[in-house]
Amino acid sequence: MKYFLVAVLAVFVVMVVVSLVRGIVAFLQTTKIDLETGGENSKALMEAQNRAMFARVKYQALAIGVVAILLLINS
Repeated sequence: MKYFLVAVLAVFVVMVVVSLVRGIVAFLQTTKIDLETGGENSKALMEAQNRAMFARVKYQALAIGVVAILLLINS
């Protein structure tokens, strides 16, 4: 059981890193001109940032849950 949970934890950690990188890439694509003009491209990029960062928080919460289960099993 422990090995399965460690593997699940590793998957969640990878998913956190991937969603973080996707959010940062979307953030870097947003230019100052897009933000000042309120262009449609900036709205799409902001939505992509929000989705990626929400996914990051979700995967972090799941990883914390797995760590809590591991701690309960080991104590």
